[in-house]
Amino acid sequence: MFNEGIIQNFFNNFYILKYPLFVGILLSITASILGVVLVLKRYSMIGDGLSHISFGVYAISIGLGFTNAPILVVIPFVVLAAYILLRIGESKKMKSDAAIGIFSSSALAIGYIVASTLHGGFTVDINSLMFGSIVFANKEDFIIMLITAILVIGTFILLYHRIFAVTFDESFAKATGIHTRAFNVLFASLTAITIVIGMRIMGTLLISSIIIFPALSSMQVFRKFRNVIFSSAIISVTSFLIALFILTDYPFGASVVVVNLIIFIIYAIIGKLTNRYAR
Repeated sequence: MFNEGIIQNFFNNFYILKYPLFVGILLSITASILGVVLVLKRYSMIGDGLSHISFGVYAISIGLGFTNAPILVVIPFVVLAAYILLRIGESKKMKSDAAIGIFSSSALAIGYIVASTLHGGFTVDINSLMFGSIVFANKEDFIIMLITAILVIGTFILLYHRIFAVTFDESFAKATGIHTRAFNVLFASLTAITIVIGMRIMGTLLISSIIIFPALSSMQVFRKFRNVIFSSAIISVTSFLIALFILTDYPFGASVVVVNLIIFIIYAIIGKLTNRYAR
């Protein structure tokens, strides 16, 4: 009877958490892989900017009455915003960090104003949008995240050497005939989709952490591009699982960030010790 009760509870909890679990694992893997490229290209803050833009577009869609499928409304606009930010970052008139700051703050302000004034005010829990909630993940999120994860992993497997060249020396990659802009647009689009789905789980203010932290942690210890990618994925998934199954008494999004911070500190210490003894 005791064993049967444990098994029954496991399956009950698994049924309740199946979509949050699957979406979280796919999100962790996808965000960490994209994060390696974004961090190395010094464009990691695009995650923070796109999360604020996602909030703005999400709020506007709710204000305009798109309450049934706001994710499908938000994704095209955020992908377009990612492309515009990328193009602005390539120009000499405005730096990418300034463009991200302008777009993110403007979208955040406009979205909140529109949602607060239309349809009787902002009916969605603002705290859950800012800091996320694991219970938000559903079947629709899983399907979109699964497709995105397949695209990201498949692209890295099939085009690994080209991605390596674009990441470390874009000018050289362009000279060899690689369409660097197409790669950048692809990365920006996949990052935008990941941000939109991840914002519902991690929140607007915390989603960029799962893009930046795993990559930075891995770079403290590993030097090879391939090793950094694998390590980042492992760190990201581990942080998610610890927050979901162990730190159950604390807010989920914040718990993921704290676990990532602890891992970063550990990796930083290991990296320093390794470098010291290697001399």
